Amino acid sequence: MSEVKKIATRESYGNALVELGAEHEEVVVLDADLAGATKTGVFKKAFPVRHIDCGIAEGNMMGIAAGLAATGKVPFASTFAMFAAGRAFEQVRNSIGYPHLNVKIGATHAGISVGEDGASHQCNEDLALMRTIPGMVIICPSDDVEARAAVRAAYEYVGPVYLRFGRLAVPVINDNPEYKFEIGKGVVLREGSDVTIIATGLCVNSALEAAGKLAAEGVSTEVINIHTIKPLDKELVIASAKKTGKVVTVEEHSIIGGLGGAVCEALSEAAPTPVLRIGVKDTFGESGPAAALLKKYQLDGEGVYAQIEAWI
Repeated sequence: MSEVKKIATRESYGNALVELGAEHEEVVVLDADLAGATKTGVFKKAFPVRHIDCGIAEGNMMGIAAGLAATGKVPFASTFAMFAAGRAFEQVRNSIGYPHLNVKIGATHAGISVGEDGASHQCNEDLALMRTIPGMVIICPSDDVEARAAVRAAYEYVGPVYLRFGRLAVPVINDNPEYKFEIGKGVVLREGSDVTIIATGLCVNSALEAAGKLAAEGVSTEVINIHTIKPLDKELVIASAKKTGKVVTVEEHSIIGGLGGAVCEALSEAAPTPVLRIGVKDTFGESGPAAALLKKYQLDGEGVYAQIEAWI
């Protein structure tokens, strides 16, 4: 059996920026002294005049991005999720969100899979923070194919977009001719009738693995990839919940305020349904190898399966 292709979505981000830069001269990339880690260094090499290193000053970088957007440029402001959503929250809110400027925020190294950098850099709160900003689109791609498509879709969308990328190389699961990316539209990866698993980011692969294990026990599982956290595909979420009667959300993020929160809000208003939220349970992360952390926090396929099996 051939080995599954894996690539980190931060790599996809850098590669997609180079492609966009070749097509559109108004694309400008900003970074906060992390071009090697965020992979915007490949854009800098290709288009040095359109890459701005703002130094370790994320708040200033967001202000610069806002100014560039006001002149007609399409800036991609890049840094770790902890600094983009956390450290620079006020500037993102007031300088980008409030005037609804056409700024794209490329937030890499999200979630506990940052690994050895530990709790200070493992941002499990960014989706919740960004969801509170009016008009902010939030995208969390599951693999290389989706990440590249998301960057292009973000460019084509006029308004602020928060793009969430990971450090860890993850399996490519959307490499098929039927795949189509559309902001605000979820993707049904597997149809089922007993339980719905709604996942985002690297946890989409974990959800598929869990669904396979559940199928072996006779549990028909529907798997939905929600790459756009906001606006949420409420129509799809509600329809699936009505079909299966049980919903599980899976995310590499706090169970508070992220995908799980968004799904629960939608269902409580339109189709009250039992929901199991799988994610980081109101705790900080810790230092360790990414794979070991995902296993400990039960966000790998086996952990997701075990939690769903116990619940149903």
